[in-house]
Amino acid sequence: MGSQNKTVILDGAMGTMLQRSGMKPGQIPEELNIDRPGMVIDVHRKYIAAGAQVIYTCTFGANRKKLRNYVVSQVVAKAIENARLARGHQDIKIALDIGPLGEMLEPLGTLKFEEAYELFREIIEAGRGADAIVIETMTDLYEVRAAVLAARENSSLPIFVTMSFEEDGRTFAGVSLETFVNSIAGLGVAGIGINCSLGPLQMYDMVKKLVEMTDLDIVIKPNAGMPRMDGSYDLAAPDFAAGMEKIQKLGVKYVGGCCGTDEAYIRLLAERVRDQEVAPRNIRKISGVSSATRFLQSGGIRVVGERLNPTGKKRYQQALIDGDVSYIVGQAVEQVDGGADILDLNVGFPGVDEAGMLRRLVKEIQAVLDTPLQLDSTRVEALEAALRVYNGRAIVNSVNGEDDSLEGILPLVKKYHAQVIGLTLDKRGIPDTAEERLAIAEKIVRRAADYGIPKEDIYIDCLALTVSSQPEAAMETLEAIRLVKKQLGVKTVLGVSNISFGLPNREAVNQSFLTLALYEGLDLAIINPNSRPMMEAIRSYKVLRNLDGATEDFIRCYGNVEEKSVPEKTEDHTIASAVAKGLDQVVKAKVRQLLGTMDELAIVDRELVPALDQVGRDYESGRIFLPQLIKAAGAAQAGFALIRDSISQKGRDSISKGDVIVATVKGDVHDIGKNIAKVMMESYGYNVIDLGKDVEAADVVRTAKERNIRLVGLSALMTTTLDNMRETIAELKKEIPDICIMVGGAVLTEEYSREIGADYYVKDARADVEVARKVFGC
Repeated sequence: MGSQNKTVILDGAMGTMLQRSGMKPGQIPEELNIDRPGMVIDVHRKYIAAGAQVIYTCTFGANRKKLRNYVVSQVVAKAIENARLARGHQDIKIALDIGPLGEMLEPLGTLKFEEAYELFREIIEAGRGADAIVIETMTDLYEVRAAVLAARENSSLPIFVTMSFEEDGRTFAGVSLETFVNSIAGLGVAGIGINCSLGPLQMYDMVKKLVEMTDLDIVIKPNAGMPRMDGSYDLAAPDFAAGMEKIQKLGVKYVGGCCGTDEAYIRLLAERVRDQEVAPRNIRKISGVSSATRFLQSGGIRVVGERLNPTGKKRYQQALIDGDVSYIVGQAVEQVDGGADILDLNVGFPGVDEAGMLRRLVKEIQAVLDTPLQLDSTRVEALEAALRVYNGRAIVNSVNGEDDSLEGILPLVKKYHAQVIGLTLDKRGIPDTAEERLAIAEKIVRRAADYGIPKEDIYIDCLALTVSSQPEAAMETLEAIRLVKKQLGVKTVLGVSNISFGLPNREAVNQSFLTLALYEGLDLAIINPNSRPMMEAIRSYKVLRNLDGATEDFIRCYGNVEEKSVPEKTEDHTIASAVAKGLDQVVKAKVRQLLGTMDELAIVDRELVPALDQVGRDYESGRIFLPQLIKAAGAAQAGFALIRDSISQKGRDSISKGDVIVATVKGDVHDIGKNIAKVMMESYGYNVIDLGKDVEAADVVRTAKERNIRLVGLSALMTTTLDNMRETIAELKKEIPDICIMVGGAVLTEEYSREIGADYYVKDARADVEVARKVFGC
């Protein structure tokens, strides 16, 4: 969209303008395309007259989950028609606007990735006639992935993606700029950026960082500053334009406005920067492996956990056959506790549906851990199944020098923006000499380049052969590593333990070989991270190489002389550690054990609640993020369910610390925050009555009276529904004067919460629990 190197002006907020034009509280903006098309067309025309060169269709929430009276195809088609009528014969581009679905994807919620993909596909297929696709205001990287894949596979239009970040540099779901760029920039999108949540002043430092991370065009659409308690924003149009001019000078190509901006904001912005040359950027592209919330920059020494592999592991083999996911996730957790930076995941075993199991385990592991994964298979269908649902950027293990392998797997690596391991073998097997292995590595690097896969995304495995049968093998492998690093300039990886197969005291041989390989330039060491000697070799080598943070890490790990020789096994978890890791099956097993010796309420008060309290403190301090918080709450709920069953079987009254109503107020169809609050409070033993979203005040009052409710939680995300929240609070206080009301939502502040009569303002799900404790005294 737009000329090659000129600044392009985007439009401003659609919702703000529709409100001023007479949209009623509770109306679905997207349905106005059909009910009142003139209102939508008028908004587009005002932005065009102000200088916008790209207008976003009024389809932000035009998905099956949010529409009431029309189907998606009707609304999207009419929205594009309205935009085209507004532009007439002018050279104005139309972007199909796609916002969040309004429900949390797994593991934060219950919406499956595959269903999210289908919901986005439905919008995109209806969007014929647009010039581009814009996926905006996203906070969940998994939802972004589903939307981008749906756009790529069902349209040829250019795709632009913007996420909404908080002032701490992360989204609501814990996504950082690094994980966003690393995961999405290579999926075939034309531009990425930031919109909503913040004003240009708060966004500046993030944009400055973003423009250096990627060579893609940058899209920036801030709010009109920060929200005031009356629902307005604190930045006037001249100040907004001035702030945006500074952002444009960082090398940003696409600039516009989000919440609170109108045609006056866009007019002043256009006067300042329209058609100006895009400033050059000092680009230092990031590249590495990542999960949704954790990014590992390529380079340096990383430990890849080797234990999620059936070779020689009977218990793991049986777990694959039985579908015992809990055991496998437990093994993953143990390796991360031992020091693994990345986890290799292999499920290839006779009788196992490799594609189905690999996909399932990717979902299960990433629901518990933020550790990036290395997907270990040579089967194209299995790799595609797993790569599709992987939330982040994975490593594919592996291709080799055979043409069939390269032609089958490299296209997947490119499509899903993965990194790849190349094995130095071909139809002849593993060459004896380092020079022959180098030749295969050269072929792999060359063929990868043909598919658009750069060197920085390639790891070469020079393959360790057992010295018990080939005494010269170790030195050839080490020489191959040196040659690959020197002549090809790519990174290396090695499965270290193969070297000692058939020998006694294997760990001593492995440790020595690992140290030699590190000296020659090994980057990824595939080892058992629960082996103390192997981790000692890694950590001590880093100290001697004077790598950043190595000495501090060494002291942290070995400064305590009483430290255990290996991290705890799954069966040795406490309830606290199992809750923290989100291991629901382990929590259930521990609660069953305790039920034989402890009273049910004692387990809740002494075990489950303190465990959740610690998780909450970790969340508040930034040590964990929303996915881990939700998973921990779910694990605690699994234990709490057993306790409820035990009490019921004994004929006693069910335990509940108190009944709480939660609801999203009338006119607001966003319930992500409410749902998270529900999960957290239930995990602490409160009985939550969820009235859903878009709830009439009368329904809240009636339920509260019928159930003798002492605490109500109300949620709102849209400024247009704050009056409805005020009305609901007033009705509740009128009918039940002593009721306590807590409110939350992105548009609320503590000051405004007091003004509308709420007793408590809750900034996050953890705060809901604290309020409930105050109200119920437990």
